[in-house]
Amino acid sequence: MAVLTVGCFMFPLFWWGLNSIKPAHAIFENFSVNWFDFTPTLDNYRVTLAGEGPAFFASRQAILDTLLVAMGATILTLVTALPAAFALSLIHFTRKRFVFLWVLFHRILPPIAILVPLVFTYSQVGLRDTRVGVILAHAAVNLPFAILLLKSFFDDVPREVGEAATIDGATRLQCFTRIYAPLVKGGIAATAVLCFIFSWTEFLMALFLTNSIRLLPVQLSLVVTQTWGFTSALSTASILPAFIFVLLVQRHLVRGLTMGLTKG
Repeated sequence: MAVLTVGCFMFPLFWWGLNSIKPAHAIFENFSVNWFDFTPTLDNYRVTLAGEGPAFFASRQAILDTLLVAMGATILTLVTALPAAFALSLIHFTRKRFVFLWVLFHRILPPIAILVPLVFTYSQVGLRDTRVGVILAHAAVNLPFAILLLKSFFDDVPREVGEAATIDGATRLQCFTRIYAPLVKGGIAATAVLCFIFSWTEFLMALFLTNSIRLLPVQLSLVVTQTWGFTSALSTASILPAFIFVLLVQRHLVRGLTMGLTKG
């Protein structure tokens, strides 16, 4: 049963990859499915990734823009979420539970709920159709998730470690940078990868917040016509980074799904 379940999930990826190396005549054979009776070709990748074809299908700039947005949003999210998670986990302050519930509420809130006011606001302040605007939007959506996930990792660090450092004269900032952050570097890496994957694959905000800038999910939606070879090549190229990242951090994904709520 486990093999069958994995096969059901992996078959679409296999089919995309297979079609991406098929010539057009092998994809559009009538009344039959051509599995392996064809000569593999990289023409689909040359058109979409290398730009050796119609300009409409060239996606190199879309990949570069998406990479820039995903990396920018991930870095901004981590820089903001790390001190916030550290404070929620290890610092006692007034209304701490209220702040925690406020973060949780924004984690539950779906991104589409803020899309209309966000488009209006961006149009007023000049951030619409800019990479900076998309980076800020992705970081805002990722931030509650990152805070809750990182908080769960900080919660697992023994309090005695920080207390011993404080007795030795370490400041709160030194405890954070020299003791706690190195101890949760695995959690930081997992959070970064999950935030990167969200930004890499996010579609709605990329669609409504940009016009001239085409991010990869939007570019994929435009390429989906009758050119299934081009679509398969671009889809395979876009899936591989996220797929590899998930394999690298798969043991941390359960923590991500619980959103750090095992401890209050």
